[in-house]
Amino acid sequence: MAAKEKLEAVLNVALRVPSIMLLDVLYRWDVSSFFQQIQRSSLSNNPLFQYKYLALNMHYVGYVLSVVLLTLPRQHLVQLYLYFLTALLLYAGHQISRDYVRSELESAYEGPMYLEPLSMNRFTTALIGQLVVCTLCSCVMKTKQIWLFSAHMLPLLARLCLVPLETIVIINKFAMIFTGLEVLYFLGSNLLVPYNLAKSAYRELVQVVEVYGLLALGMSLWNQLVVPVLFMVFWLVLFALQIYSYFSTRDQPASRERLLFLFLTSIAECCSTPYSLLGLVFTVSFVALGVLTLCKFYLQGYRAFMNDPAMNRGMTEGVTLLILAVQTGLIELQVVHRAFLLSIILFIVVASILQSMLEIADPIVLALGASRDKSLWKHFRAVSLCLFLLVFPAYMAYMICQFFHMDFWLLIIISSSILTSLQVLGTLFIYVLFMVEEFRKEPVENMDDVIYYVNGTYRLLEFLVALCVVAYGVSETIFGEWTVMGSMIIFIHSYYNVWLRAQLGWKSFLLRRDAVNKIKSLPVATKEQLEKHNDICAICYQDMKSAVITPCSHFFHAGCLKKWLYVQDTCPLCHCHLKNSSQQPGLGTEQAPQPPAGAEQNIVRQEGPEPPDHERPPGTGTQEGSGDSSEHINRSSTSQEGAADPREDLQSAKGETCPVESA
Repeated sequence: MAAKEKLEAVLNVALRVPSIMLLDVLYRWDVSSFFQQIQRSSLSNNPLFQYKYLALNMHYVGYVLSVVLLTLPRQHLVQLYLYFLTALLLYAGHQISRDYVRSELESAYEGPMYLEPLSMNRFTTALIGQLVVCTLCSCVMKTKQIWLFSAHMLPLLARLCLVPLETIVIINKFAMIFTGLEVLYFLGSNLLVPYNLAKSAYRELVQVVEVYGLLALGMSLWNQLVVPVLFMVFWLVLFALQIYSYFSTRDQPASRERLLFLFLTSIAECCSTPYSLLGLVFTVSFVALGVLTLCKFYLQGYRAFMNDPAMNRGMTEGVTLLILAVQTGLIELQVVHRAFLLSIILFIVVASILQSMLEIADPIVLALGASRDKSLWKHFRAVSLCLFLLVFPAYMAYMICQFFHMDFWLLIIISSSILTSLQVLGTLFIYVLFMVEEFRKEPVENMDDVIYYVNGTYRLLEFLVALCVVAYGVSETIFGEWTVMGSMIIFIHSYYNVWLRAQLGWKSFLLRRDAVNKIKSLPVATKEQLEKHNDICAICYQDMKSAVITPCSHFFHAGCLKKWLYVQDTCPLCHCHLKNSSQQPGLGTEQAPQPPAGAEQNIVRQEGPEPPDHERPPGTGTQEGSGDSSEHINRSSTSQEGAADPREDLQSAKGETCPVESA
């Protein structure tokens, strides 16, 4: 059953590709230039080519037929192709009969065939071919009346009966006329079938629109026609034909530079129409999806395909290509200019794929570094992929700068590759820090601050790169040529890559400063208080050699509490608000005030209670202003690869459990 469904899916795509190819050919066909060529040729006296408007109407009829073939249901489409195949078989049968009659006339032998070996050989070959044609026609049409497809065998029967050769010619023409009449009768008996199909299709469309709306209708047609796969197969067929036509006309092998130019030129030839451009867009989307899936499989193996709702990547790269192609008027350029423009567009697409690969690899690599996994093969895969993402974008930026003159647009293009390399460098540095701490006997107390400074450093470099791009663009706009599109690009780039980054960085700095001030305002527990408390930190579950005391009389490590305060300003156990020293004058090492009534009921075996929904700490992935280091405390255990960012919770990455994580 599964094989049958796969075969139907393949037929659903393969049988619709010719209709898109016909649309592409009709779009390329210029009727006016075609008639000018006809008038200069010997076909100018042919009645079919004397009326230009007749051919123009046939041009539009071709569009209608292509759309009909494209939207036909699969069952009717298969049946239509079977009818077309039967017509081709009948034509092949008559071609065999005509060739046999011509060869008999050339030999001029009218005696018995068994007396002439050559004549007998010709007759046997023609008879076998006719029998094969008749059998195939009856199988395709699913009928046992094989005589309906045997008219082209009449010349063979006549020759077997020693009919004169001149009469055999007449019999051959009669067989052709008889077959034509059969075809006309079949067409006449099914003349109302297209009308009935159109009527039923219109009725179904109206019902679907009335019940579900136009959007549901469009989605249904999109899924039934498998539009992305259909256009991808169409473009790959065009590209394969283009490559084959090139190598079939060349005898000498091409050099490496020639092959690169051939690749770009072939792609440029295969995106000269809207249909072929859509095919290229969907092909790029599927290629990007395959690369990203392979990247995740390389890092995680088969676990990458378990419970992964984010495998629908790849469409971003295709949409990027489509937008750039439409804005630059790609299909209207000459082939050479189109090839050079495509090289820049494909560079942008590849840079986007590399950035998506980094988004996949970054949490997995850092989770692996913070975990206690000793598998060298996993670490090798993670580090090798990061090294590739570090070197390859820089190499791409270097190569494109060798071919093009540096300007504002090129600076924007290569800035994405530079930023990718910077992000990978920061990820590798944090991974090394995690591995160094893994081999130490005691955890590094200020690891959270180190990670924050590392992230802040390479994010500052990202900010400076974006700022340089904006400054270069503004100077070029003021002192060079001003364009509306360039000004829009500068504005968008300034908002998203400069203003928003500066805003997020400032928020992160303010949160860390407030957390540090609150920790400094809390009293430090004395040795006697720690001995009397005789308990572990409720956040990290480690012994407390030093601790701070909250206003609600709870003891925590200063570093653990500081990470919690990056998320919210309440006590992790009873959720009382923690105030700065300016709001609590005179607070020292003496006994802190008791918590409010009912707060002790929330403390169970030193495990933090589950905070209510309105006080629940937000997810670290959506805490925009908290920064990477402030997100340490909410990261779940990183014993599984692919968890949240390991920079969010260093202690839980070491296999420790946090009571507030269950919240």
